[in-house]
Amino acid sequence: MSGGPRRAALAFILVTVTLDMLAFGIVIPVLPRLVLDFTGGTATSAAWWQGVSGTVFAVIQFFFAPVLGALSDRFGRRPVILLSTFGLSLDYAVIALAPNLWWLLAGRVIAGFCSASISVPSAYIADVTPPDDRAAAFGAIGAAFGVGFILGPFIGAQAGSVDPRLPFWIAGALTLANFAYGLFVLPESLPPERRAPFEWLKANPIGSAMLIRQYPALWALFAVSVLSYLAHDSLPHTFYLYGNTRFGWDQRMVGYALVAVGVTSVIVQAGAIGPIVKALGEKRALYFGMGAGLASFALYGVAWAQWLVFAAIALGGLWGVWSAAAQTILSKTFAATEQGRLQGALASVRAACQVFTPAIFNGAFALGVRVDAHWAGAPMLVSAALLALAVPFAVAATRGVDGASALPEAT
Repeated sequence: MSGGPRRAALAFILVTVTLDMLAFGIVIPVLPRLVLDFTGGTATSAAWWQGVSGTVFAVIQFFFAPVLGALSDRFGRRPVILLSTFGLSLDYAVIALAPNLWWLLAGRVIAGFCSASISVPSAYIADVTPPDDRAAAFGAIGAAFGVGFILGPFIGAQAGSVDPRLPFWIAGALTLANFAYGLFVLPESLPPERRAPFEWLKANPIGSAMLIRQYPALWALFAVSVLSYLAHDSLPHTFYLYGNTRFGWDQRMVGYALVAVGVTSVIVQAGAIGPIVKALGEKRALYFGMGAGLASFALYGVAWAQWLVFAAIALGGLWGVWSAAAQTILSKTFAATEQGRLQGALASVRAACQVFTPAIFNGAFALGVRVDAHWAGAPMLVSAALLALAVPFAVAATRGVDGASALPEAT
């Protein structure tokens, strides 16, 4: 695929990710309200069921993301992306019609099965993008995530004020439209000669570990990914509590700050990552991004004035450089026939982290404020510590590698 077809395919993938993230963002403000209605307005019970819902989704995604990645290596990216997108539209319909919590959990199970709408597009990017341009392309996917998360919650909040189930119908319509668009527009990116046979032994989290075993230098880079994924979740889990407790922010002020997070992320992912990685090379860009993230979380944790929070937000936008650099190194190292399994393995790692982060960061917040309200930033300090732990792994993973080189091939 070259020239115009490659650009058209990349454009579709970006539209796919944007619409999926927009749909996902739309339901964020109203899903807790729906759970609260089902539990009779009991906040404690609603919080417990909300946690169960998130855990169910993460566990299903953990086991099935590698399966979908392997299926895309065998049958091509197009059918897996289309089927997962169609499945997500069913998920939103099930939740919109849910008469009780068990239906809602069934919808979360469907969503976990259909997680390929996030992971397989990354494999598609690796198929259609020259190695030296992949960092910018992965950054564009990150920008698409940001756009969806900026606009989605706003749309969801407005629609939810009319009817708490309306946002789910809107999200379902968006994903169904995305499926129809892809059915007629999306070309296949993986030619038959580059496909790999499907093996159940490899299409699972243990199989993903076996895949990484073929590339010994990548264990350290996957450790970096695990620690970074864990660190990321302190903000979504505790930012409202942090802002309200530390600075007395109301919901609107927290919303403004989160919009600033999203806008900063989009600016960096869409326009800065490509030039930064080209200038520094993947290895130094990885270090640069991790350093920015560590400084950002440390600033959140010790912030004694509100302006420091916004300085942390600006640094946090630059943290996104690490992910694009790491994914570029990984995609260059893995064979063309294994890109789907690679992205499935990364999605599985991300889902595994999401099982543990609510307890880690909510627990850190509770312990911090028990001492003093000034320690409301304890979850962010935990994130900074996790990124500090990731630094030696990053050095080990890239030791002896030139700034713009990939890691050693499989042994």
